[in-house]
Amino acid sequence: MKAFDMTEAAHQRPARSYAWGALNLLGLAVAVATALADQGSKFWLLYEFDLPDRFRVAVTPFVDFVLTWNTGISYGLFPQRGPIGAWALLAFKVVAVVLLWVWLARASSRLTAVALGLIIGGAVGNAIDRLHWPGVMDFVLFHFETADFSFRWYVFNLADLAIVAGVAGLLYESLRQGRAAKAP
Repeated sequence: MKAFDMTEAAHQRPARSYAWGALNLLGLAVAVATALADQGSKFWLLYEFDLPDRFRVAVTPFVDFVLTWNTGISYGLFPQRGPIGAWALLAFKVVAVVLLWVWLARASSRLTAVALGLIIGGAVGNAIDRLHWPGVMDFVLFHFETADFSFRWYVFNLADLAIVAGVAGLLYESLRQGRAAKAP
């Protein structure tokens, strides 16, 4: 049996945690702020601004507020009408958030932590919608119209915007470093 050697122990790398890392607090703060902003905007539009009774409100020449309920996933894919499908989508989001959290625990840059926080916060914000509404509340419609051309993007919310910004941050990070930001 080998005796314990202090110099050998000093050179061994400690095992990295799957639950907490150096940048988790930053990612958690971004995720909480994102989910709160998303939910706050939705409650304000529903109960203070009264968007359901206004149908469509022009915010700028290119952006309108319009209320829709997304019962599927991104872009309205795989719409679910029953409780089993809705709970399956919620379970999928929970698994995704757990995996993103593990990635966050192993993040080595602030940009990666912020990007993952945005994605986690957006996923949580949209998941909360499924718990108390008939689907995810979407309300921003980007559009462009001329006499000969009409373009309407899908209706989205702040959580969706945060998820897209987070993915863009991860892509930028991978391009900036010349390699992919590695997941665990």
